[in-house]
Amino acid sequence: MSHTAEIIAVGTELLLGNIANTNAQVLSQSLSGLGVNVFWHTVVGDNPERLAQAVSVARRRADILITTGGLGPTYDDLTKQTICAAFGKPLVFHPDILEDIRDFYTKNLHAPMPENNRQQAELPEGCVIFDNPVGTAPGCVFEAGGVHVLMLPGPPHEMETMLHRWVEPYLRGLSQEVIVSHDIMTFGLGESYVDELLHERMARMENPSLATYAKPCEVRLRATAKAAGVPEAEALLAPVVAQVREALGEYVYGVDVQDLAQVCMEELLKKGLTLSTAESCTGGLVARRITALPGASRVYRGGVVSYWTEVKAAVLGVPQEILDTYGAVSEPTARAMAEGARRVTGAEIGVSVTGVAGPDPDERNNPVGLVFIGLSTPDGTFCRRTVSGRRRRDRIQDLAANHALDMVRRYLTGLRP
Repeated sequence: MSHTAEIIAVGTELLLGNIANTNAQVLSQSLSGLGVNVFWHTVVGDNPERLAQAVSVARRRADILITTGGLGPTYDDLTKQTICAAFGKPLVFHPDILEDIRDFYTKNLHAPMPENNRQQAELPEGCVIFDNPVGTAPGCVFEAGGVHVLMLPGPPHEMETMLHRWVEPYLRGLSQEVIVSHDIMTFGLGESYVDELLHERMARMENPSLATYAKPCEVRLRATAKAAGVPEAEALLAPVVAQVREALGEYVYGVDVQDLAQVCMEELLKKGLTLSTAESCTGGLVARRITALPGASRVYRGGVVSYWTEVKAAVLGVPQEILDTYGAVSEPTARAMAEGARRVTGAEIGVSVTGVAGPDPDERNNPVGLVFIGLSTPDGTFCRRTVSGRRRRDRIQDLAANHALDMVRRYLTGLRP
């Protein structure tokens, strides 16, 4: 039997945009892997009437209802009360749960428990209780009228702990199917062009399915299959992934990988090479993406943020003649910057970025969005010229950083940089 879930996030702070609804994302990813269809996300404020309306709608269209938030000790934490009223379930006080909450305050917060936490020890009659080792609000699940109702705390670290500890085993027992997905990551082609290449194939597919998702500055394709087990789903997905790789060729930089920086780091490790950076308009963004990865010190030697022309000359050794003749935003400068990064750090590979991030053209009237990326290697120095147009400044910087990492990735995998 296929199950359908609705996730209801409770909290006025979500509606106001003060915090992002990351719980829904994490839950959906988990449920997908368990073979549970998630067709609706709902967000309501700390208002019992509107929550009751949302529950009334959700129970008619889903057989698994998961709420997050509203299980705290304050006056506006009314999720349990509202849910129990909707399903005709009385709340029952659990002295042992109250003692657990007291112990949490004593051992972790080194303070006495406020009396308003007492309401957190009241749970729906006949429910299965989910303990909370990292917070004070227990969760729970009960079944009523063919609907499985799960209530989870709102703080993400508490919700995720409870999800892995209790919710996933519970739901695994309900579902007889699994959903497996693979993300095929691409860079260098726009979403519309990828869709044009694969549209006819995607339109015919049902199981497995294939869909495109535009991420900032790149395109992800997600292949998804539903089957009785993981091996069967993988057998359905293997030819789809192979076909996409064949259709998009060198623009595919990996499957189920985090990003271009991860791919570059793995390739550098395989080949025993090191990398250095010289950045102008990206202000150290390429370096930050590499150093954000655990173990980056094994492959990344260092970098220079040479924002001023004088720094390009004095630190990276870009010849003044090149700067005077061609300017800071030019192919010769990008090449010299990359070579300077190698020379200064002793790395085998140096990558550079110089361009105009905006909002105005530079002193030589180079247009916003013009960027040159240099790549210096033991096999020579290469350069890529990109023009992204008048996008937002941060988008131009992100795209330039991706181009820099893509050049490194291409060189390391034997493709034309």
